[in-house]
Amino acid sequence: MTTAESVGAGAAPPGAAAVPETSETVRVWDPFVRVFHWSLVGLIAVTFVTGDRFERMHIAAGSTIGVLVALRLLWGFVGSHHARFDDFVRGPRTTVAYARAALLGRAPRCLGHNPVGGAMIVALLATIAAISISGVLMTTDAFWGSQWLEDVHEALAYALLGLVALHVAGVLASSFAHGENLVRAMVTGRKRRS
Repeated sequence: MTTAESVGAGAAPPGAAAVPETSETVRVWDPFVRVFHWSLVGLIAVTFVTGDRFERMHIAAGSTIGVLVALRLLWGFVGSHHARFDDFVRGPRTTVAYARAALLGRAPRCLGHNPVGGAMIVALLATIAAISISGVLMTTDAFWGSQWLEDVHEALAYALLGLVALHVAGVLASSFAHGENLVRAMVTGRKRRS
């Protein structure tokens, strides 16, 4: 097995639907993944801007984020090939090996998420889910006015900012290393074939 195969650049699983392709590009990100991604970007910005000042808007944006994350978790099991967790979530050994290869400038290109990107997606989804859950709990009678829960909610929000910064840095580094515009790919859904 090649390094690229061991880190998730293999073929589609049996029974997977054929993806329309051109001679130069292939569809990687389906419409749901793209709409989810960019909606999340916008809604997270709204939650940071609104904070305590515009509580209704903050709660509405946060609730929408919670629903989107729940749908993305479901889509990770039933969605298109590259949206599924089994396409990009790898074990620690493979993820560390890919990170080491990336730092040395030798990481293979992956059509979907690479193993480090997969780990980042899991970390982002888990953090956002925890923020959403803590936010919902703060609106209940049992936790209304709970300072410790508000502190946890805010700490998770700032941890999310750190993860987002790492995510953006990883996207830029991978785009540069492999000579492709990953931001454009998340808009169009397409990446170059090889």
